[in-house]
Amino acid sequence: MKQPLLYLVGCIALLLATATGWAQNKTIVFQSDFGLKDGAVSAMKGVANTVSADLKLYDLTHEIPAYNIWEAAYRLEQTVPYWPAGTVFVSVVDPGVGTSRRSVVLKTNSGHFIVTPDNGTLTLVAASLGIAAVREIDEAVNRRKNSQQSYTFHGRDVYAYTAARLASGAITFEQVGLALPNEVVKIPYQAATLENGILKGNIAILDVQYGNVWTNISADLLNQLRPKYGDILHVTFFHHGKKVHQADAPYSQTFGAVAIGQPLSYLNSLMELSFALNQGNFADTWHIGSGSEWSVEVTVNHR
Repeated sequence: MKQPLLYLVGCIALLLATATGWAQNKTIVFQSDFGLKDGAVSAMKGVANTVSADLKLYDLTHEIPAYNIWEAAYRLEQTVPYWPAGTVFVSVVDPGVGTSRRSVVLKTNSGHFIVTPDNGTLTLVAASLGIAAVREIDEAVNRRKNSQQSYTFHGRDVYAYTAARLASGAITFEQVGLALPNEVVKIPYQAATLENGILKGNIAILDVQYGNVWTNISADLLNQLRPKYGDILHVTFFHHGKKVHQADAPYSQTFGAVAIGQPLSYLNSLMELSFALNQGNFADTWHIGSGSEWSVEVTVNHR
């Protein structure tokens, strides 16, 4: 009777591990500011494949603007929740490469793993998905062989290599390195709030293809003001706290609800409040940017 019981316990443990993201799933998703003009991305994937040919390798994006840690942070938050627990992400936007900034692996409460420099890249996923654990990469063990003299391509020599060992099961999360406090370097930004009928938030990103302005104000927060389609949302845009532009934008379900060239407010694909010009470029027209230093204030004028 002992063997069937042990088998049953083992199966339960495996199911729990899978359900809670304890087990890696042999999948790596890469993000960087490298672009695709040279062989940098291919080199990282080559290192991963050398560790294990069984890995599944995907790209999040390699078009993060150079050195833009905030955008790297946003693209992770935008994407990570849609991948299965156990997926390992590599994010390399690393203007401090070779300096004293730490190289870490963050395990989220959702069971995802992110291999990255701890330079602010983890700001948003740490807030939205939560921190289960953080470990500093032990480069004495988790570094590509004979790469110790290279100080400028940790994406290849440390992050891709560590991610591949972790994703393939060659190492456990505990073998990544020393456990750190459940804290990461954070970029200050305006969190979404509602106070006295005024919504405040951050301009998280621009929809770069169309120039739409995406905030971090969620549908749930906006709905506390009970807007109806056609109500006017009055929005003021700030950069470093200085007013840049203000507009009145009808709250709309579709872009076609307003005339071509006219402003509107809407919920984007992440169910967050956004602003656009129908068949126009809102950001370019009004010189609006995105990042931690950009913010908005919004009120609703009911019809």
